[in-house]
Amino acid sequence: MAVTSTRASSKPLIEKRSIDYIPETERHGRLLSQFTLWMGANLQITAIVTGALAVVLGGDVFWSLIGLLIGQLLGGGVMALHAAQGPKLGLPQMISSRVQFGVYGAAIPIVLVCLMYLGFTATGTVLSGQALGQLFGVSDSVGILIFASVIVLVTVLGYRVIHFIGRVASILGVIAFVYLFARLMSQTDVGALLQIRHFSWSSFLLAVSLAASWQIAFGPYVADYSRYLPSKTSSVKTFFAAGAGSVIGAQVAMILGVFAAASANGQFAGHEVAYIVGLGGTGATAALLYFSIAFGKVTISTLNSYGSFMCIATIISGFRGHLNVTRLQRLVFVLVIVGAATLIALLGQHSFLGAFKSFILFLLAFFTPWSAINLVDYYCITRERYDVPALNDPNGRYGRWNALGISVYVFGVLVQLPFIATKFYTGPLVEAMGGVDISWIIGLVVPAALYYVVARKWHSAVPDQLILPVEQDAVDAQPSRAGRIQAV
Repeated sequence: MAVTSTRASSKPLIEKRSIDYIPETERHGRLLSQFTLWMGANLQITAIVTGALAVVLGGDVFWSLIGLLIGQLLGGGVMALHAAQGPKLGLPQMISSRVQFGVYGAAIPIVLVCLMYLGFTATGTVLSGQALGQLFGVSDSVGILIFASVIVLVTVLGYRVIHFIGRVASILGVIAFVYLFARLMSQTDVGALLQIRHFSWSSFLLAVSLAASWQIAFGPYVADYSRYLPSKTSSVKTFFAAGAGSVIGAQVAMILGVFAAASANGQFAGHEVAYIVGLGGTGATAALLYFSIAFGKVTISTLNSYGSFMCIATIISGFRGHLNVTRLQRLVFVLVIVGAATLIALLGQHSFLGAFKSFILFLLAFFTPWSAINLVDYYCITRERYDVPALNDPNGRYGRWNALGISVYVFGVLVQLPFIATKFYTGPLVEAMGGVDISWIIGLVVPAALYYVVARKWHSAVPDQLILPVEQDAVDAQPSRAGRIQAV
């Protein structure tokens, strides 16, 4: 009881850690917080729009729902495997990529992750700006600026406040979605929509890809939000807590999007927020729904901005050595990140839907190979035996550049190119496949298999066990150990 009380009282409102290893004395939280965080992050308008895309782009309701569920489970499994790394390593997700890519080489996927966060923050800000504009009777642009200000505040406060916002968002989300589903059922003949079944491989796999890409995109930062859990937390329970919250939340939101788009008679695209709120009514009810939509976006947009901050700090620390980030520096980083996303949102708000669909499908080419390599290395090659202090030493165990990991990653990106079908780029084999984009499947399976084969033969020396930094209380108790392991 004394230990619990001490930990509870030592949790500051404003987070003092950045990419540091989290000492055991500062670990706190419960698995329920993982479930509510990812539930709240997914019960929101962008997930609704993502589900709606399956119908807007040609699919029927029945097969779209099945395709989305399959995609959630596949992508959610990848996402949850990353989440389970957090309590064991006590580190943000992307810094562990230094094991596979080298201390300097990890910057390659991390830069791309930053671009992903920027895109997701911008697209989410567009929808939140619409909601706040309707709520306060101002333009969408002013709504975007209001929302950006809130994101800056929550991101600067950090981990503890983010989890609190997640809990509140999950409660508000459940209430709002139950109400919207009830209204939708009363206004729409759901049974008739489900009876229309015209199976098409291209539409079905599009639905699978939309949901899988949604879940896989969380992989590069999901461990950022589980790293404060006590190190003895069960990996299996962490997997199911984070995974279940994300899969259930996203699937519920996407189901609503599918039915809304199917019953909209072409009125959904371009008026996503107004149409969803219109399902619930007008006046005070509409105002509450607009507030719920905006608040729901706070969670996920904060995760994106916080993840961007962690990635930038990781890149800088890789080339400069260990980095101590002050609160002022954190504020500057966050202002730059959110400012850039806000500018993109203001410039691109009128062409949101098409650009968003292309963006979330195209980004898979860059993140599925990273997930495949990271997970195979952690669970199959090193088997959780990382040398955490060496992650900050370019002259140490992991070196500056890991040619093996980088080569497999680049190959994993290139091997997908013939199968990609987006507005940005369409591969030469897409037409022969009937217009079906299967690049994300190739991007997961091929790099995973290749890395497993080559890493077993040429991987650098793996420690006999997980090596963690010596915590100060352990050093004080056993001074003779202080020099054996470099402290982070």
